[in-house]
Amino acid sequence: MPADLAVLGLGSTGLPLAQAATAAGVGVIGYDPDPATAADINAGRVPPGTLAAAELRRMLACGFRATADPAVLGRVRTAVICAPTPPGEDHALDLSAVAAAARALAAHLRPHTTVVLESAVYPGTTEGYLRPLLESHGLRAGRDFHLAYSPGRLDPGNRDFQLANTPKVVGGCTPACTEAAAAFYGRFTERIVRARGTREAEAVKLLETNYRHVNIAFANEMAVFCHDLGVDLWDVIRCAETKPFGFQAFRPGPGVGGPAAPLDPNAAPHFTPPAHPRLPGHPLRMVELAAEVNSRMPRYVVQRAAALLNEHGKSLRGARVLLLGVTYKADLADQQGSPAREIGSRLLDLGAQLCYHDPYVPQWRVTDRPVPRADSLWEAAAEADLTLLLQHHRTYDLQGLAVKAQLLLDTRGATPAGAAARL
Repeated sequence: MPADLAVLGLGSTGLPLAQAATAAGVGVIGYDPDPATAADINAGRVPPGTLAAAELRRMLACGFRATADPAVLGRVRTAVICAPTPPGEDHALDLSAVAAAARALAAHLRPHTTVVLESAVYPGTTEGYLRPLLESHGLRAGRDFHLAYSPGRLDPGNRDFQLANTPKVVGGCTPACTEAAAAFYGRFTERIVRARGTREAEAVKLLETNYRHVNIAFANEMAVFCHDLGVDLWDVIRCAETKPFGFQAFRPGPGVGGPAAPLDPNAAPHFTPPAHPRLPGHPLRMVELAAEVNSRMPRYVVQRAAALLNEHGKSLRGARVLLLGVTYKADLADQQGSPAREIGSRLLDLGAQLCYHDPYVPQWRVTDRPVPRADSLWEAAAEADLTLLLQHHRTYDLQGLAVKAQLLLDTRGATPAGAAARL
């Protein structure tokens, strides 16, 4: 099974990378340690939150294949590790999938191969954690093979920016490693940005990810603040974003989902040295506070739902509540990190009768409880005591729903002003 590129990890980062490379004429093999995952992909079944089914079919028609056989890793010139690094119970990133991918690759690594890590990690991971694993069979990074880091920057569902027209940051263990990674990505990416080294490239991911979480947290705090003052935050944002400099609009919501968890270097494993010897384990306080604020939003949404019902002489206990949109992002099937599950769990615990509607989610559970799916959106909205918009999918006619629903709480500011209660 000859290929130029092996992508290790076929999730929301790996499959789009494989797609872009395949479309550019690069021979690509996808590696996943789970044979069932590889078989599903080869049969055209798309993992949630990755690609459209038609895109995967085109890849397969161009020769892309997935496999669980690590032997194929010894036949490629470039290997990119895109293994997931979800936060664990201690909020530190779980690097076990990266380690498993590295061990599989190390056993078959050939001289002159270019290895790139794209998973979200802490600064210091590529050289302090990944490098020793790859060198365990005798080859040395920077001498026998090239090693670099490149932060994943894809925005799922974005129709304007894909991998080809999004600048690609690369940083290698040596200048030659950087150039090898740049040459690889240059085959299908318009612009390459060279970082000074792997730690700088890793810190790019930390900065970009935390920038999103911190600014959403501020928007969420403003939502609570403005509601208590009786100020229309959505009108405030509309006006503020007309400023042509010094301001970028972020909008509040029921919580922050998606694969990019906040990155706090204070939770990093021991292999990451402090940035300065006099600042051991220096935490990013803004990131800690942002995570705290954002984690409170599902509870706040439930409080607002209860208050809205109470204003209209109804109790949350026994109320029929319809949840609209349970994915983490509009017009995607990906539920990773979606606040809908916590909101649903809290509503059930308080005695609400729950149902949901989402055009991308045919079945949905909260903890171990299946939640009924509304067959008719209009009938369900008319029958529900409260309709709660959690995700604004394009297919939703919110103006019509605002008329049909008994009560509508919009957590996305997507309904016309005055048509519904808004976060």
